[in-house]
Amino acid sequence: MIVKSYELSKIDIKKNCLFLLFGANEGHKKQIINEKFKKFYPQSTYVYEETEVLNNQENFFNNILTKSFFENEKLIIINRVSDKINNIIKELIEKNVADLIVVLNASALEKKSKIRSLFEKSKNTICIPFYEDNNQTLSAIIENFFRESKIPISQQAINLIVQRSRGDRQNLNNEMDKIKSFVQNKNKVDIEDLLKLTNLAENYSVSELIDCCLSKNKKRTINILNENNYSLEDCILIIRTFLIKSKKLLKLCYEYNNNKDIEAVISSAKPAIFWKDKDITKQQIKIWSFNNIQNLIYKISDIELLIKKNNYNSINILSDFIIEQATTTNN
Repeated sequence: MIVKSYELSKIDIKKNCLFLLFGANEGHKKQIINEKFKKFYPQSTYVYEETEVLNNQENFFNNILTKSFFENEKLIIINRVSDKINNIIKELIEKNVADLIVVLNASALEKKSKIRSLFEKSKNTICIPFYEDNNQTLSAIIENFFRESKIPISQQAINLIVQRSRGDRQNLNNEMDKIKSFVQNKNKVDIEDLLKLTNLAENYSVSELIDCCLSKNKKRTINILNENNYSLEDCILIIRTFLIKSKKLLKLCYEYNNNKDIEAVISSAKPAIFWKDKDITKQQIKIWSFNNIQNLIYKISDIELLIKKNNYNSINILSDFIIEQATTTNN
């Protein structure tokens, strides 16, 4: 049975003891697991990785079936779930174990996924999709917090917090925890306060930096460079990542030149392109010609040598090169 995350409060957890939480929104899933499940079973929660269950099924079932004088109920959480665990869950459903709550935590699952289909079709199981947050949903969370706290907040301040969370609810929750501590016994919060309190959740990944550059997203590329404090050691990692991604793009551009079917190029790529990266990869294929990306690879190799010869100025050299590639138009 499919249930929306906001409808979970209407569900009697004890009457529906098997839950599948899937999707890319790890922060929201973690929040639900903590607030709706772990909170009520602080002393009787057992957390497994799927590989642990698969590699030692006997111990897993022994733990589930064993009763204790100190435990009336058990909460079992299994992380990184995939279709590999499907038969074990079927067996668990058949056993109909009393006083047991099982939560499966999975990343994105395709519609044809066996475990997803099992939970969606059964009336005795709950399937909850968790889609990525957008700026609107994150803003609503922030507005609701300040409304409940009876503290006025400007739209500019809300936008700043959203930006610092980088579209991730877990990052937002971390920032909000700091703000909650700060606003105790206060009746206002200023932009200056937020700038001091909030941090970037983490350095933008090197992969994201290179993807933005190859997509000719100049504004985003410059923003990432400005928000990070890259070290001399990071320069080699960045340039090597740039080279690897460019070589992969070269192969994709070659295939696209041959058949002009971008969907076929994406679907047949090896190694497979992760679903979240498909749109940006299509964009890059359309932007770069085979010859242009080949010339870029030569330039990257030259820049790598230049960086190694000029360690003292490597960050500036690399930053200038990346901005140049994100800015120039391919002919």
